[in-house]
Amino acid sequence: MIQGWVPAAALALVVAASTAFADDAPPPPPPPAQGWSGKGEAGYVMSRGNTNTDSANAKLDLADVVGDWKHSIHLEGLYGRSVEITSAERWAALFQSDYQITPRAFGFGALHFLQDEFSGFQYQASATTGIGYKFLVTAADKLTAQVGIGYRRLRPELLTMDAAGAVIARTPGESTGTAIGTAGFDFAHIFNASTKITDKLLVESGSGNTSLENDLALVVNMSKKLALSAGFTFQENTEPPGGLKKVNTLTTLNLVYAFNQ
Repeated sequence: MIQGWVPAAALALVVAASTAFADDAPPPPPPPAQGWSGKGEAGYVMSRGNTNTDSANAKLDLADVVGDWKHSIHLEGLYGRSVEITSAERWAALFQSDYQITPRAFGFGALHFLQDEFSGFQYQASATTGIGYKFLVTAADKLTAQVGIGYRRLRPELLTMDAAGAVIARTPGESTGTAIGTAGFDFAHIFNASTKITDKLLVESGSGNTSLENDLALVVNMSKKLALSAGFTFQENTEPPGGLKKVNTLTTLNLVYAFNQ
């Protein structure tokens, strides 16, 4: 787990930039992008001295609208290493297709895969379907919520660590499958032409475990393509095996590049 230790000065710069532009009016909604559009973001911290620490994270979001269909892809990776010990390693992928039923209502189908080397689960994979609704669609605010059902397979594993915290053995458990319920929301508020806040939540609940991830970010544009993002991610597994911690948090400061927006 990477602790939330991004320098306070960096976060202050983001907040200060937000305040400086607070009087600007929100921009009008952009016209629909043609073809795939999205953003990529990445952050890396290297510390050398009394202790050697490396941490890196990257995310990629893509979306395409074809008629009444919207297809979206989310990929992310996280790596942390301190004092020659790997302390975090996480890979995730989410693919979702939405079909517009009305201007605000839609049906969805989604595939989700998560591999977190320090969660106590070798993997969690799910397929879900359900309905969603766009509660807010304005120039300044967007709020979409969805609920559904599906099927999940997960495989717990017992981690054996030495006194320094390094994993020296992994003992996989039995892979199981179960029905699940899923819920999520996606919120964005644009303060002005340069600053916005986003918050995304995804919950999957079934026999054996409930997983929750909330990703909050403050984004300040530096140009039409580049932005600075300060984020806080909260992750929880309600029933991790082997007495592992239920909650992990991650604080990031990333450079964001948008394309075909």
